[in-house]
Amino acid sequence: MLPIRLLALSAVAATSVAACALSAPAYAAGPEIVAGPAADPGCFAPWTDKTKFFKWPAKPGPYRIALANGYIANTWRIQMIQTAKAYAAQSDVSAKLKEFKVVSTGEDVAAQIAAVNNFIDSGFDAIVVNAQNPAAFKPVIKRANDAGVVLVAFDNILDTEDAINVDVDQKGLGVYWAQWLDKHLPNGGKILEVRGVSGTSVDRDRHDGIHETLDKTGKKWDVVEVYGKWDDPTAQKVTADAIAVQKHFDGFTAQGGDTGVVQAMLDAKHPMVPFGGETENGFRKFCAKLSGQGLLCSSGGTGPAQVAVAIKVAIAALQGQVVPQSVKLPLATAEDPNFKDGDNYYAAQSDNFFVGNSFPTCNINFTAQEIMGQSKENK
Repeated sequence: MLPIRLLALSAVAATSVAACALSAPAYAAGPEIVAGPAADPGCFAPWTDKTKFFKWPAKPGPYRIALANGYIANTWRIQMIQTAKAYAAQSDVSAKLKEFKVVSTGEDVAAQIAAVNNFIDSGFDAIVVNAQNPAAFKPVIKRANDAGVVLVAFDNILDTEDAINVDVDQKGLGVYWAQWLDKHLPNGGKILEVRGVSGTSVDRDRHDGIHETLDKTGKKWDVVEVYGKWDDPTAQKVTADAIAVQKHFDGFTAQGGDTGVVQAMLDAKHPMVPFGGETENGFRKFCAKLSGQGLLCSSGGTGPAQVAVAIKVAIAALQGQVVPQSVKLPLATAEDPNFKDGDNYYAAQSDNFFVGNSFPTCNINFTAQEIMGQSKENK
């Protein structure tokens, strides 16, 4: 038998737990699956006609929202974090936010998951994540749903239908680049494929799109793979090393760091050849300048502003609006001979930003000053 003092304490504890349970908002257990359309169908476009629609119980604002980023050491990720901060600072968005927190954890998947768990434990209302691994988040997705926390993955998304994903068709982008190479190399040939960050869904999906498309042509392709981490200096080095070993390539495709890839070609005096690449301003400058020398480019991708769409979706979900489980964003593309200064690239501006960093259908547009005025550091 428990002593009277312990019994009294137990009774008080039980009463306190019951009181907390009664006073806690009934937000937990994740979203309800409902009929569409989305609250903002122009912006929140469902991935397919079979995409589910989610509806969370509405929470009163303002909200605490966190960005849990992984890899940081390239231009796209830096611009993404700056864009997220710029979006959160816009007056109509900041009015809905009590706190906006940014953490970058590097390539350590466990560290990123720990950061998400910490945000859940700290009572954040929503977390947007650029995931280092598409399959490792299942336990934390369940924790988020059980706690009533809205989890939105973007760019590198999650292999799940239990959280919201916001992305472009990354595999389709690989298809687009491969089709460009196929169009300009009638006899096939040796291709240098400069991949991104190993283990991420973006790298996997773009790689699969490239290889499946080339395989279907029936031509003979010899694809040499290197990892450039979507980063100009890294991509330049691995391209230079590949050229030194292989001597010649008939075509190139790169997921990012494309400006560095072209610079490595120039440094090695490698002939200019067809190239399927991303949307860096520096890459497009090269594409316009060197077209007459054989650098025939297709440039496609999505700007880092997709993080702003992810935040917008998270706020809508917290407000109880209907949102798709999987939101499909449009690609920004430009091809030879249609590179135009002041339209789809900017000759007077830095190489180190991604063009097409807006989504007009979502009313998301940024000036360079808005983005560059923000820091990349955790805050």
